[in-house]
Amino acid sequence: MGATGLSATEQEYRTRLAEQPDAQIDTWVSELMRDVAKRRGIVKVVEEFRSAAKLNEREFERVFASGGGPPATIGHDGQGHLVVPAVSLWALVPGIRSQVPDGRDRLIEYLVANFDELVYV
Repeated sequence: MGATGLSATEQEYRTRLAEQPDAQIDTWVSELMRDVAKRRGIVKVVEEFRSAAKLNEREFERVFASGGGPPATIGHDGQGHLVVPAVSLWALVPGIRSQVPDGRDRLIEYLVANFDELVYV
C-alpha cells in the first residue's frame, strides 16, 4: 500500500501524501473531484474544495479561471450555491498551484478532508 498513498487513518494518509510527487497529488485530486461530482454532485465538490483550500467565493473564482477554467461558466444554482461545470473541475488544480504559495498543502488538505470518500478495492 505504500506506493499508492492509501492508509488506515487520516494521519497516516496525510503522511503518505506528503511523500508523493506533485503530479501524483494533482492526479488524485482531479480524479477525486470527478468521482465525488458523479456521486454527490458539483455543489458538494465546490463546497468541500473551498473549505479544504480555505478559499472564499472570489478566491475560488480566481483559482478556477487562472487554472484554465472558463470564467463565463462560473455561476450559482437555484439555491445560490456556487457552481462550475463538472468537466472543468481539473482547472482548480493548476489554478490553486498558481495562485497560492501553499497550493500543494491545500490540495493535500482536500484529499485528507475526503478520506472517507476513498474506495478501497
